[in-house]
Amino acid sequence: MSDVPARDLVGTARRIDSLLDRMGLDREDVLRVEGEGGLSYASGVPAQEVRELLAGEPPLVPVQGGDVVEARHRRVVERILFLRATRLRAAADGSRRPYTLAEIAVGAGTSAQWLDKMIKTGRAPNLDHAAGIAGFFGERIEFLVAEPAEALDRVLQQIHKELLERTVERQDQDLRRLRNAGSADEVDPSLGVVAYAARALADVPDDTAQPLIALIESVARRSREERAREARAALENGGAQ
Repeated sequence: MSDVPARDLVGTARRIDSLLDRMGLDREDVLRVEGEGGLSYASGVPAQEVRELLAGEPPLVPVQGGDVVEARHRRVVERILFLRATRLRAAADGSRRPYTLAEIAVGAGTSAQWLDKMIKTGRAPNLDHAAGIAGFFGERIEFLVAEPAEALDRVLQQIHKELLERTVERQDQDLRRLRNAGSADEVDPSLGVVAYAARALADVPDDTAQPLIALIESVARRSREERAREARAALENGGAQ
């Protein structure tokens, strides 16, 4: 496997970072690696491997030959075990426990004996059975078969899509609020140049105004970051004297 998917997910992570900065959200909250709902949980990729991929480290390339097929079988079985360990059943007393093989078998349309043999031998099920097992846990078959970089990038792409939708929605709300403001005194001063842009573009159609406001906001943010860097450099130089 090439490192193209790894580069793609690093790029996706950077685009997410840009949106997080724009929305004032904490990266550790949105791109949390461990725990229920974290990147490892959502992708099926072990936490340490998630961190390595996010850092841009290339994924391991399987050796050529029959071991490639063996590695794929092993990955599918490991993902099934991952699902069983992380997608727990809620009991009446409020506790949670793993599903039994019999419960999974009923939901996936197979037998507990067959599942037990699959786990012990490390031989992946056929596509129909794999899809049934994934579906039992509320996942698609891609969860079981995707290589780590592809699995993680799929999760990051979904996060980026949701953040982008939230950003556009908030931008629409800000634009409507600023256009409806009765006077400059009613405009949130924290919006700075963006507020003035929105007021100036009040009569421009939204599909034209929004990209312009986003561009102005981006330029203003880079300007603030540059001033902050200059201030830090001045402090460091002053302390060195």
